[in-house]
Amino acid sequence: MILIGENLNITSSVVGEPLKAKNAAAVQAMAKEEAQAGIDVLDINIGPMRKGGGELMEWAVKTVQSVTDKMLSLDTANMDAMEAGLKVSKNKVLINSVSLQSSRIDLGLELAQRYKADLIGLLWSNEGMPRDANERALNTVNFVYKANAAGIANERIWIDPIVSPVSVEINQVKACTEFLGMLGEIAPGCKSVAGISNVSSGTPVELRCWLNRTYMIMLMKQGLYAGIVDGTDKDLIAIARGKQPEVVKLVNGMIEGEKPNIASLPKEMQNYARTVRVLTGESLYSHSWLEV
Repeated sequence: MILIGENLNITSSVVGEPLKAKNAAAVQAMAKEEAQAGIDVLDINIGPMRKGGGELMEWAVKTVQSVTDKMLSLDTANMDAMEAGLKVSKNKVLINSVSLQSSRIDLGLELAQRYKADLIGLLWSNEGMPRDANERALNTVNFVYKANAAGIANERIWIDPIVSPVSVEINQVKACTEFLGMLGEIAPGCKSVAGISNVSSGTPVELRCWLNRTYMIMLMKQGLYAGIVDGTDKDLIAIARGKQPEVVKLVNGMIEGEKPNIASLPKEMQNYARTVRVLTGESLYSHSWLEV
């Protein structure tokens, strides 16, 4: 699976201020840490930054490219800033992201075609977030149709079904999982990508890793091509690289209906088992789900 590192983010408690301040040493250190950890694509996220966004994105791309040749994902709602980053990128770039909203899609597709970039198709439409797997399927068909009309082949499109926090709405979490199993038939050739860490948003920091790792396994079972992940979570990266098969076996087995005696498992495996129950809706989410 392709891993996209989310850590070069202007909202990050670690690198946010250095990014705003254009502290090259700190930004480069994080880029190198992600690359050395095994991340395939480095996401540079400056948010919707309007004032100075183009200048910051250009600086960030140049700064990161000076220490790694990894593929970059450029993440901003400011399309002028997006283009500024595309102009100075040395290698192929992933545009993160282009939504289906009429106010955004045309310019996003135009930039992708002009700079021969891949793009993430975010399934957010004029009506907002899709309510279920079927609406995600409909939005995918509409997005791919518009992209193809703009000259963009399916192989350059990465579909993002929009992962939402399990602490807010379990049905949306389940809908993403269901949809990914449908994508291959709906849009042959398109890739799938998911913001894995979104599933644990709102959860205590020390507990987020269990939701992130477990949900990633669940989506991998459905054919997930790429995940936007915490590049500092070594266990998550190990799981994605097939280095913890016992964890994957446990999670997949439970999804298929197995019901292990959780109390008899080692503590770490208990955590994964209890997290599966939360992410499948078998038990309700609470901040104490690992103890229930």
